[in-house]
Amino acid sequence: RWEAEKQVKILVNNDPATNTCEITVEGQDSENQKVKKEFDSFVSWLKRCVIIRPPNAGVQPRLLRPKKRKAYPEIEEKISHITASERTMVDLYKGVKSTDATRETRMEVVAWIAVCKFNCKLEGGFVRDWIVGNYRSRPINLLNDPKRWIEHQINANGVNIPYINKEVVPSDLDCHLPLNVYFDIDKFQDELYKFDITCQVFRQDWRYVLLIDEDAPTGAFTMDLIEPHVALTHDRIDFDVSNLSLEKDYPREIGMRIDITESPYFIELETIIENIKSKHFQVLRPIDILVTDRIDKMIQRQWTQIGEPMDYIPRPHLKHAVLVPLPSSSTLYKALLQKMQTIGSSIKIISIEEIKNPLLEDTYESMKKVIARECPNHNPNEQKLFHGTKSDAIRGIVDDGYDDRFFNPIGAWGKCILARLPYP
Repeated sequence: RWEAEKQVKILVNNDPATNTCEITVEGQDSENQKVKKEFDSFVSWLKRCVIIRPPNAGVQPRLLRPKKRKAYPEIEEKISHITASERTMVDLYKGVKSTDATRETRMEVVAWIAVCKFNCKLEGGFVRDWIVGNYRSRPINLLNDPKRWIEHQINANGVNIPYINKEVVPSDLDCHLPLNVYFDIDKFQDELYKFDITCQVFRQDWRYVLLIDEDAPTGAFTMDLIEPHVALTHDRIDFDVSNLSLEKDYPREIGMRIDITESPYFIELETIIENIKSKHFQVLRPIDILVTDRIDKMIQRQWTQIGEPMDYIPRPHLKHAVLVPLPSSSTLYKALLQKMQTIGSSIKIISIEEIKNPLLEDTYESMKKVIARECPNHNPNEQKLFHGTKSDAIRGIVDDGYDDRFFNPIGAWGKCILARLPYP
């Protein structure tokens, strides 16, 4: 992108021996500084992620099971509007210019261009709210004034970024740009102009933000085009219902950006579809200030949070165990802090990290099921307990679990096994 747009060359030389890389930027100094700024932004995304997602991570698009397909045939029809590359120009023009054209059908055409012409993946709220849920809403006090649906917020770089009033549903389009080809924003705008769709482009270090149809009587919407290298760091998901994705030439199938079908989550595609249809959602990460704001936004739209919040942590693909910092603003952190202070008011928590070790986790869940079969009402009476140890022993516990040779039958809890513990 930098070479195509700004004649700046970027060379990356990896040194496996030292686990380092040297990046050389060749261009005008002013452009070199912008490259450095964008690189720093990418590093900040790296620091927040647990793992770098492989490019094809997630769940490949598939058909819904027959019962759900029969119950909701309209879902497949809408999917085809986005992903069927054989759609004709006449058909597309109908979605934009016919007397039946709406804001949503115009959004479908823009999404089709991104997916079928530029190999993007469509994800997030539009798939949830429109493709599956068929939900539409507008601010009651602004029904006849769509121009005022557009709001702005100045970012850290002083750029006035547009966004759509949160009462407008669906609000925007979220796309991940392709990893294997260069995305030309000018050519994308040219495709929109073929349909007389207006577009303003705002550039941030990690995405393009597009304001589309600003003056259209059907109402404006925004579009996020997220850089592919940044998308690889998006390894977490807030809610189960926000995890769906659509890809080119899968005209009836739906995928998942993050694989939450495996242990211990076991959330299937059909479960997500049913939750969307009933306006239910499950939280899949620690509840901090940001997640709380998103939960409130869902509740304001008449959605209901169900179940206990789960903390989805992706399976590591290069290591067999990772430690994930728990935000101090999360409800789990605060609950653990309160619990620790019942042990001793002078205790000071420096940090809390969660363990993700799929092998130990699967073994634990399997053993719990075996034990449950032998317990009254199949209740294994699982307890969450603290375990103190020296710092040099923590890595061994994280990687290999507890060593049963050191179990003490006369300890405070008897001869028992502790697992899945957060470590202060």
